[in-house]
Amino acid sequence: MTHSLQNGDLNAQSLLRRLHPLAGAVAFMTILAFWIATVASELGGSWQTIALVKRGIVWGLVVLVPAIALTGISGFLMAGKSTAPILLSKKRRMPLIGINGLVVLVPAAITLAILAARGDFGRTFMIVQGIELVAGAINLALMALNIRDGRRLAAAIRRRRAA
Repeated sequence: MTHSLQNGDLNAQSLLRRLHPLAGAVAFMTILAFWIATVASELGGSWQTIALVKRGIVWGLVVLVPAIALTGISGFLMAGKSTAPILLSKKRRMPLIGINGLVVLVPAAITLAILAARGDFGRTFMIVQGIELVAGAINLALMALNIRDGRRLAAAIRRRRAA
């Protein structure tokens, strides 16, 4: 006999409770690493260093995109149909994070890697770089809010179970 998540499968719920914060942390730390590497290379690196960072970021998307997807999917599965305000806030932010990532950050990363590989660090590069830094900071802020709310929610659940 199989159970769905709605039927309270404890093993699946336990897996989701572990997977969700892990995937979220990987996504957050990956974006943070991209952001810091970009700023550091722009401030003190050679053109070759900047090109290397841009190429590395594109390769890092192989980690980032699945981490964001796993975070979103696991979060929506765990939240279910709950109307708890803290979960509704997280649910509202997650599509913004995903859209920002797929519509702005991924294309910007690829564009910047192509431009940097050509040695083209002109106006287009600088504009796209600025957009990428702002979009990355926005995603970091939204993700930080979701992490904060997730920690609050987990603490409330632990308190409720202990009572």
